[in-house]
Amino acid sequence: MNVLIACSEAVPYAKTGGLADVTGALLKEFRSGKLNVSLILPLYSVIKKRFKLYKTGKIVRVPLGNFEIEGILWASDKEKYPEAYFIECDAFFGRPELYGTAEGDFTDNAIRYIFFSRAVLETCRALRIEPDVIHCNDWQTGLIPLYLKTLYARHKQFRKTATLLTVHNLGYQGLFDAGTMEYMGLGREFFIPEKLEFYGQLNFLKAGLLYADILNTVSPTYAREILTPEQGFGLDGLLRTRQDDLYGIINGIDPVEWNPADDELLHAAYSDENLKGKQECKRKFCRQARITNKMAPLLGMVSRLSSQKGLDLLLNSFDELIALGVTIAVLGKGDEAYHTAFVHKERQHAGSVRITIGFDEAVAHHIYAAADFFLMPSQYEPCGIGQLIAMRYGTVPVARKTGGLVDTIDDYDHLRENGSGILFRDFTPAAMQEAIKRALCIYRNAGSMAKIIQQGMRKKFFWQSSAEAYHTLYERAAKKALL
Repeated sequence: MNVLIACSEAVPYAKTGGLADVTGALLKEFRSGKLNVSLILPLYSVIKKRFKLYKTGKIVRVPLGNFEIEGILWASDKEKYPEAYFIECDAFFGRPELYGTAEGDFTDNAIRYIFFSRAVLETCRALRIEPDVIHCNDWQTGLIPLYLKTLYARHKQFRKTATLLTVHNLGYQGLFDAGTMEYMGLGREFFIPEKLEFYGQLNFLKAGLLYADILNTVSPTYAREILTPEQGFGLDGLLRTRQDDLYGIINGIDPVEWNPADDELLHAAYSDENLKGKQECKRKFCRQARITNKMAPLLGMVSRLSSQKGLDLLLNSFDELIALGVTIAVLGKGDEAYHTAFVHKERQHAGSVRITIGFDEAVAHHIYAAADFFLMPSQYEPCGIGQLIAMRYGTVPVARKTGGLVDTIDDYDHLRENGSGILFRDFTPAAMQEAIKRALCIYRNAGSMAKIIQQGMRKKFFWQSSAEAYHTLYERAAKKALL
């Protein structure tokens, strides 16, 4: 089976968030197996600077309204099925950032990803790639299934090509002005509520949800949640019509990259059988972070700083948590308002709080290893990677009962001393604080703390099982496309 993964970002090439981690890890897992899988990405400036690429000698020309844009095709290597293909178009992708700046998204994002979606299919034609499945990811590639069933429906090269669309976060849909239709190459008959129109706007993700052969999200619980008005972001009605084609597959983590017994970034190694190294990691992190009480329970957070992540619950609870004797370490970047608010809390509670704005791989590893508890009070969470890494590193997740957090964390039973984390339901500061108090009760009992840590560390959420589930969906999509 030949599979082409189309995505706007993927590690190690370009990353802004979890989407890149998922696609990069999935590609790596498949490449070690028997599938012929390649990735296709825009050739961003960051990729040009960091990677040696090879010219394919081919170009593509994509019509956008009344004009045509050219793309130059590159590959990561010279194999028959290279790890990755790249579409160079400096007018669209030769920028320091992928989607926008601190001031906001690029104003031409709609045209950029119309170009990319059609360029993916033109790349297949130019390089004579005949994919059995094109695996699309999020709104940036949501137009590919639509194009395959309209503008490219008569191309023999795609007569057997199926599509899988993975929704990593339904909250990001690619909404643009209706005037964008003039660049798509499709008639105005597509701008109706039954097709691409969405409350007066053009919706790229809706196109994928309508036309992809198979759909999936990144956890079974999230796949059910998005069928409801509360979490469907206006698309729940459409999703209910396609629920027989909708699946949930939990993300995984790389067991080699995330392994406290063999992590070169840590101050000390440890395992579920011997946790002494974790204690050393906490001591050294607290010293470097200037946290004065190294014996206090340390609450860690590594996150994109956005409202979805429940940051307001934490900001509104800082004084109460510090009064309980908790110390806090946060790493992340995102909305400027949160940057300012968290830095203010660090100054207000000097010696008890460490805030790192930005992203630093080493600091992330240090927080995962050093923290006693890992906070994820998300308003909604399609899957979440942080809790998987935290449990692997013996850090107990305290998380809201939503999405993939439900599927991966076993809420601790204090009577049976069984579970891998602490879950709470209500999206309120009070509910989160009560969950943290539950966690502190466990912390004060060394035996209970050791049990919950070990139970978390022994859970296995690795990419091998996730990749097998995706392979099954590829086969299902391929069969459906032939009907």
